[in-house]
Formats: sequence, C-alpha cells, structure tokens
Amino acid sequence: MSNKQENNFPKIGAPALRALHVAGYTKLEQFTNVGEEELLKIHGVGPKAIRLLREVMEAEGLSFASTEHLIRGRKPKD
Repeated sequence: MSNKQENNFPKIGAPALRALHVAGYTKLEQFTNVGEEELLKIHGVGPKAIRLLREVMEAEGLSFASTEHLIRGRKPKD
C-alpha cells in the first residue's frame, strides 16, 4: 500500500502538487470554488500549474470560480 495521496490532477510539478495538498486541495472539483488568483497566492503554485489545471478542468467541463463570484460571494451562473 502506498502513502501517495490519490488525486486527479495533471502533472503540474512536485512543488505545486505539494503546495496544493498542504492547502487542502485533493480533487479538481475543489477548484470550482476558488479563483486562479487565489491559487497563485499559494507558495509553489505558479502560472504554469494554473494553465495545466485549467486545461484539464476544461476537458472535464469544469472551471475556476470567477473573480466576480468571489468578490460578491455568490455562486456563478450555470
């Protein structure tokens, strides 16, 4: 049995992956509640990791939360 935590993230690099796990992110679906700008504030997560996550999320029909949603505290429109 492996100690490796399972996730459905793309290959984004070890530093970004560790940073996201430490911040509590383990599934792509969790990113629908957070904006790209917020993730970029996490040490170890950079523009390349965000781009790779966005590409995989779009392929799965998912997207990051919009900035407007985060500012106003409302759910984004479907």
